[in-house]
Amino acid sequence: MNATQAQGQSQQNQIGLDGDKLETTANALNEVLAAYHVLYQNLRGFHWNVKGHRFFELHQKYEELYEQAKEYIDLAAERILTLGYTPYHTMTDFLSISGMQEAKNVFQDVEIVKLTVRDYGQMINKLRRAWETADSNEDVGTTNMLEEFIGSHEKTIWMLNSWLNKFTANI
Repeated sequence: MNATQAQGQSQQNQIGLDGDKLETTANALNEVLAAYHVLYQNLRGFHWNVKGHRFFELHQKYEELYEQAKEYIDLAAERILTLGYTPYHTMTDFLSISGMQEAKNVFQDVEIVKLTVRDYGQMINKLRRAWETADSNEDVGTTNMLEEFIGSHEKTIWMLNSWLNKFTANI
């Protein structure tokens, strides 16, 4: 490519994406990463501290949920690295940009599930915004990853709401 062709054209990175646009995708993914860390801690706390008649089923379910969140944390961080950026890795960063609320001293089964539905709804909104950013930057790898996360969380919300409907009707 000669100097004339290079003017006005952005540089492609190692995976063939527009390097000038990727910072916005990496920033969006760092927000997702931060939100996942807060979600993960909430899920761990719920797993450890759940009380109520449905302790056993929820204790097991919350272990599944936090293990999935841990996997998604790793995938998001690795995608940020793949794009050529550094994933956030401090609790200070996570809490300042996540937009998620920490759940503290929540123990009762129904309350825990309601908060989890809230958290997953917030997570889905954050994932959709990140998807829009990645899509506008023609980053198919990131959009595919985010679509998997969104679909999984939509199913989780459906299942948790079904659980809530079953038990809150009798309360």
